[in-house]
Amino acid sequence: MDIKAFKMDGLGNDFVIIDNRQKVTELSKEQIIKICDRNFVGCDQLILIEKDENTDAYLKFFNSDGGESGACGNGTRCVADLISKEKKDKTVILSTLSGNLKSEILENNIVTTEIGKAKTKWNDIPLSNELNTKNLNIKIKDTNNKEYSGGTAINVGNPHVIFFVDNIEDFNIVKIGPEIENQKIFPEKCNVTIANVINRNLIKVKVWERGAGLTKACGTAACAAAFAGKLNNLTDNNIDIEFETGKLSIFIDETNSIHMKGPVSNIEKISIKL
Repeated sequence: MDIKAFKMDGLGNDFVIIDNRQKVTELSKEQIIKICDRNFVGCDQLILIEKDENTDAYLKFFNSDGGESGACGNGTRCVADLISKEKKDKTVILSTLSGNLKSEILENNIVTTEIGKAKTKWNDIPLSNELNTKNLNIKIKDTNNKEYSGGTAINVGNPHVIFFVDNIEDFNIVKIGPEIENQKIFPEKCNVTIANVINRNLIKVKVWERGAGLTKACGTAACAAAFAGKLNNLTDNNIDIEFETGKLSIFIDETNSIHMKGPVSNIEKISIKL
């Protein structure tokens, strides 16, 4: 099987994008895992573009473990840029499992997407039992074996837990991430973010993505961290989320809807032989 696809990334958070609107490519879980494998094509997530009668397209997101994800902020921004060039329109509306997402294409490869309102109720995260989602009291240890307790749970299309700490470099996210992701209180697993509030408009983060592992950037994690910062009165409505590869700008409007702005890469056409 020879598949025509695109490769794009947002701050190094990279995607293989397959357009299923004209010719449908059926992929098994094993084939999705193979495409995402860094020894084959390699990407954090695989995105399928499907036809949709009411919006510009419907998006399906798959993590590198082959599991489907409800939302992918950077992936949505990348596909919005791709479809914007196709339809020659700066406004693109894409349908996803977590709702319709409106994107605006700005200059210099900058795309802004309205992710919508965060969910904070325990059964919306979801958690397996009723807990205070503002502080789950999950214990994590830094590299000096010092114990921290916390964790704010937010759902922005998929479940996230954010730990605010003094220095993100003191924590081994590769060890902590999978331990938290697979805890029983998260029946659908979760994305894990270690965050350090630098000031009321800047948070530095490291992210472990559910089903994908350590990624260079994560759009929904940026949204979740920004909202958690505001919820805990640590940050304001305009917040930059800093990853190793750069920043995403998050704006929380007066209705509490979350807007994410950041760069996307140029579009690379690729061919995949399965």
